[in-house]
Amino acid sequence: MSKTQRLAGRTVLITGASSGIGARFARVAAAEGAAVVIGARRVDRLEALRDDIVAEGGRCLAVALDVASEASTIAAYDAAEAAFGPVDGVVANAGITADGLAEEIAVEDFDQVFAVNVRGVFLTAREGARRMRKAGIAERGRVVLVSSITARMVTPGVTAYSASKAAVSHMGRHLAREWARHGPNVNNLCPGYIKSELAGDWFETEGGRKQIGKWPRRRMLDEDALDPMLVYLLSDESKGVTGADFTIDDGQSL
Repeated sequence: MSKTQRLAGRTVLITGASSGIGARFARVAAAEGAAVVIGARRVDRLEALRDDIVAEGGRCLAVALDVASEASTIAAYDAAEAAFGPVDGVVANAGITADGLAEEIAVEDFDQVFAVNVRGVFLTAREGARRMRKAGIAERGRVVLVSSITARMVTPGVTAYSASKAAVSHMGRHLAREWARHGPNVNNLCPGYIKSELAGDWFETEGGRKQIGKWPRRRMLDEDALDPMLVYLLSDESKGVTGADFTIDDGQSL
């Protein structure tokens, strides 16, 4: 457990927490003292993560969650409130990709990317804000939307994913403006490339190694690189920060 406990007294709901940076975020938030609600479709992985967090002294609830479904999202918040009380921190992290050239990608895959990456983020953030306002805690509420450096980069083969993340970034600014007076802070966290299940084995291939070679520092982002910014954005310290984009990419997008 962290000695700083910067999230003590908070309840944080994290989507897409069954693997990758979502699972990492859950461990970090719990170590900082938050009660953590982890959601995803792969419940077996969530339960294993929950057991690890609890064994380390944290508080954690695992909930089955399909972010593209409003009913599933509402049910997840209901379960969170029943276990830990009102949620005052939200990390809308769930995301998928459908790689392929624009002329070749199936429209069903394109639609699914937007259903999860855009509608899912919207439903997660909106339900969180509604609950915070109803509970009278909106002013201390924190919503973090996980976007990507691909939102402002042009890379062949990831049109659907990149466009969805551009939508997420702009959505974050809109929500921040709408909720500026009576709602939670909303900020965008835009990571660079990290070794993860989402990236698959691409960066082990010749093409992936060439891509890394074009970056100024020629390396992937360390897995702990996002931790300080995540904790800051969920904490009381970010009271005066809303509608901002935070790019953490070790210079990959330069």
